[in-house]
Amino acid sequence: MQATTGGYPSCSAGQTGRGPLTRRCAMALVAATIAMFSQSALADEGGLSFWVPGFFGSLAATPQTPGWSLATIYYHTSVKAGADVAFARQVAPGRLNVNFTGNVAANLNADADLGLAIPQYVFATPVLGGQAAVALITSFGHNRASVDAALTGNLGLGGPGFTVGGGRSDQVTGFGDLIPQASLRWNSGVHNWMTYVTGDIPVGAYDSTRLANIGLGHGAIDFGGGYTYFNPQTGHEFSGVLGFTYNLTNPDTQYQSGIDMHFDWGMSQFLTKQLQIGLVGYAYQQLSCDSGSGDRVGCFESRVLGVGPQIGYIIPMGEQRGYLNLKAYKEFDSDHRADGWNVWLTFAISPSPPAPAAPSRLVTK
Repeated sequence: MQATTGGYPSCSAGQTGRGPLTRRCAMALVAATIAMFSQSALADEGGLSFWVPGFFGSLAATPQTPGWSLATIYYHTSVKAGADVAFARQVAPGRLNVNFTGNVAANLNADADLGLAIPQYVFATPVLGGQAAVALITSFGHNRASVDAALTGNLGLGGPGFTVGGGRSDQVTGFGDLIPQASLRWNSGVHNWMTYVTGDIPVGAYDSTRLANIGLGHGAIDFGGGYTYFNPQTGHEFSGVLGFTYNLTNPDTQYQSGIDMHFDWGMSQFLTKQLQIGLVGYAYQQLSCDSGSGDRVGCFESRVLGVGPQIGYIIPMGEQRGYLNLKAYKEFDSDHRADGWNVWLTFAISPSPPAPAAPSRLVTK
């Protein structure tokens, strides 16, 4: 077995005879395959994007009550990815120096359980005619990931056929990255608009050699805007938020994920002043190729769609108000990205909105 070329094992054409050496070369091929599928074939380095689709939902742009609030979120996701493509198409010239024809079947499974805490302060003084707010998103949780691959084919020059397999698994528990966020909201009757800017401070649990991570490993900047139609008289509501992510280069791997676009939406009907039911969904599309000296797999622009039900309930709590929301998404139409399902359970406490002023009475003499 020769020295590695471009970060992947290399076997020369003269090593295609039967015996232990052939099997070692085949195992080198499947090991390289596992590395590709577990880290890069999902796009957005390591299969992780800064933006978690589904973060925004119903009532995203509606005004908030000035003062401190706290939202807590339990988030669970379970995803899988697979591939059954010609192995030769996955390897650029020079990465594996061998005449090879064959197929690879790979499967990745990942599950994560995260708890998020989001303290927020809403300013009473208008900014640019709108309502300003600042927040900090923090998280703690557990992530598990495993990948298995089976490689079938032959090693050229009339070499023998073979089938080899391999696998790897990782898990991690720890804190995620810090995510500060600032937003502005405007209201005009049933129409509401908002804009936001946020970003990633990469201080979470991350190791470039690990398959499962909670931290992202690099900085990111995300911005966007949204709209909510909400009619309190009829209870009709619809919200949509469009955003874009610019990813910085990962200093540990010299890998830079492309620019991402994401659209989160929600529609609901308030059956009473407190009970809300409806649908939620998202669309996620990578707009530009991954790059950097550490990118050895090419462009890999990713895409995924998701849709599912939601239910919400407003809880009067005296001077405070609670809001409980449960929503779930089933993902589909994915490309170069794992898909599956995820669920969000949110409980938020904020100051109660001021009671409507009583109509003034005319005093006549």
